[in-house]
Amino acid sequence: MTMPEWPSHGGQAEALLERFALPGDHVVDDVSANLNPLGPPEWVSGWLADRLGGLGRYPEPSYATARHAIAAHHQLHPDQVLLTNGGAEAIFLAAALHAGKRAAVLAPSFGEYARACAAHRLQVTKIPLSAPSFALDQATLLEHAADAEVVFLCRPNNPTGTLIDCCVIDALLAATLARGTQVVVDEAFIDMALGAEALMPLLARYPNLILLRSMTKFYTLPGLRLGYVLASSAVIEALARHQPPWSVNHLAAELVEPLLDDHAFADRTHAWLATEQPRMYQALSALGLDVVPSTTCFFLVRPGEAQRRGVDSARLFERLLRGGILARHTHGFAGLEGNWLRLALRDESGNTRLLEGLHDCLR
Repeated sequence: MTMPEWPSHGGQAEALLERFALPGDHVVDDVSANLNPLGPPEWVSGWLADRLGGLGRYPEPSYATARHAIAAHHQLHPDQVLLTNGGAEAIFLAAALHAGKRAAVLAPSFGEYARACAAHRLQVTKIPLSAPSFALDQATLLEHAADAEVVFLCRPNNPTGTLIDCCVIDALLAATLARGTQVVVDEAFIDMALGAEALMPLLARYPNLILLRSMTKFYTLPGLRLGYVLASSAVIEALARHQPPWSVNHLAAELVEPLLDDHAFADRTHAWLATEQPRMYQALSALGLDVVPSTTCFFLVRPGEAQRRGVDSARLFERLLRGGILARHTHGFAGLEGNWLRLALRDESGNTRLLEGLHDCLR
């Protein structure tokens, strides 16, 4: 019997239960998907139900209301905003601008950059990040960027949780501006990052900067698919030419403005993160795990050196799953090859259950 393949994204419990011959009704706490445990906001389900009648008409093709709301939120012009069907579409649109050319991507990093480049026939060079810190070396970044027409960066990086300093992005943009290399920075988790300096002001100085945003992580709406791009008006116009008509459904498009207006939800999320993120870093380290210093809502971990003699990441993953906790494997991340696990933060009680499960599985 052929073993099912490792799923390429988190939140795929069914495939992993099958892989380990566990029953379909095996109950798990899912810490494999990086979603805000406080969301979606309570009012969203009723809001969506009230607007189901709109499914009988096409969305407004320019998404003007949503784009104006996003522009106001970031103090930009609406012509600098493109609404997308989740962050994934934004990645593929950015790759489409450079079809058949050369790209540079971080390794390890989110796998959709390489997939988007493959779909549009880009030759990919990997910029290596080395364990245990997975820090990005500026000289190495500039060296690889010199041979690329587009550079894909993730900030905070998925799966490491590390944050590229704004000054490094600035230096890269300055070095690549004259030759027209575009720098695509995916900030899908930036709203759940501690101490992150905003890159938006760089858009005024560097027309080669493209920022990608997701609203599905922060508001816990992955099934709705909602993201956007921030860039110069010329780049937005070029990206839009590659986007299918009505790419974003009317429910997602009309939801943008009220989501951005829910400041109380944002405040609760940031208060949760400021408490749970440092608590979990300390607690995971106290278990003897190697923990990559993360700035966001997930941690990349592996058993410490002493533990690895008895419990490696593969065994830890299986023990957790059988014990009712679904972690994120790393078999699809270049440079990790399954030797680490990614753990998403949950609310306080969920995080405590995770710590207890890890304690039991590491013994």
